[in-house]
Amino acid sequence: MSAQVFPGRYTVENQEGFVVFIIGTRINKWWAIHKWWPVFIAMPPMIKELYTNKDLGCLSMENFFGLRTTLMVQYWKSEEDLMSYARGQEHLKAWKNFNKKVGNNEAVGIYHETYVIKPGQFESIYGNMTEFGLAKAMGMLPIKPRTNSARKRLQQTSPMQHEKTI
Repeated sequence: MSAQVFPGRYTVENQEGFVVFIIGTRINKWWAIHKWWPVFIAMPPMIKELYTNKDLGCLSMENFFGLRTTLMVQYWKSEEDLMSYARGQEHLKAWKNFNKKVGNNEAVGIYHETYVIKPGQFESIYGNMTEFGLAKAMGMLPIKPRTNSARKRLQQTSPMQHEKTI
């Protein structure tokens, strides 16, 4: 079953800020399965934990798979929530396992980037889309005249009227 498409133009509004966390892996040596497979299977338990425990602060996530590289974009309520999760049991277990089994071996690489977004420092638009990315994390609002351009959305300083989110 396909996800519902919302015809028209939508945006996201958030007056509190949030964190965008990008994490992924790159398989550098396909034949070294014994090195990259443990990294590959470490992620599902953490993803399950984040989806089943919304109080941890992860709002939503999107996954992308390329030939050699995976990428996950996560949206978090706060930097504190993300750092708290990084010190948590499931993540520390995966990190220790990675260092034990892979360490500095060049067969597989991992990466992450963290962006702390303050109110008024982002904008978004979704045209004829499913709930995706930040809109999935925070809800979509229909574009109105005062939010009909990227510049207007970035300059928005007062909270939008509380409109029904999708």
